Amino acid sequence: MKVLQVCTGRAQTLRVAGREVLSAISKAPVAGPVAVGPLGLEGDEQADLTVHGGLAKAVYAYPSEHLAFWQTVRAQAQVAPWGQALPAGALGENLLLQGLLERDLWVGDRLVIGSQGRGCVLAVSEPRLPCFKFGAAMGFAQAVKLMAQSGYCGSYLAVLEPGTVQVGDAIELQPGPRDVGIAELFRSRVGRG
Repeated sequence: MKVLQVCTGRAQTLRVAGREVLSAISKAPVAGPVAVGPLGLEGDEQADLTVHGGLAKAVYAYPSEHLAFWQTVRAQAQVAPWGQALPAGALGENLLLQGLLERDLWVGDRLVIGSQGRGCVLAVSEPRLPCFKFGAAMGFAQAVKLMAQSGYCGSYLAVLEPGTVQVGDAIELQPGPRDVGIAELFRSRVGRG
């Protein structure tokens, strides 16, 4: 399990269905160690704190294993040519992770990222719910429905111990109480439970 990308973004105007909304869903990769504080990654902004941000949803992590799915459905929707890779941060993720799927994570699990003295400790808090901004960022409205149907939602993380994170950092999963799984919680919140 490791960090494949670290991405941040600034809030900017996004045009959705003929109206302008403020969003920070567009993220871009950053190099080197990035400071992680109680409210997230240094240089990252959130425009709507009801859906991303604050102490419980400071960092959004997404499994790299789902990228091929999104590339395929974007090609089918004629948003992008077949085989075209999604740009880093396209899903609004702060951390693109390898080896940690939604079915592997439970509320309260800890992710120890990086080396002692430099890394950080994050806690799994809840799944991401799809919204109209996600559909706009992906380039087709059905993306919201596809996230709900697939369960490929990723998870929000709270910062338990500030530090830094960078590409290539190893991740150690420390199980929490294991009462509520991210996949099950997501299904219940989108009405698929």
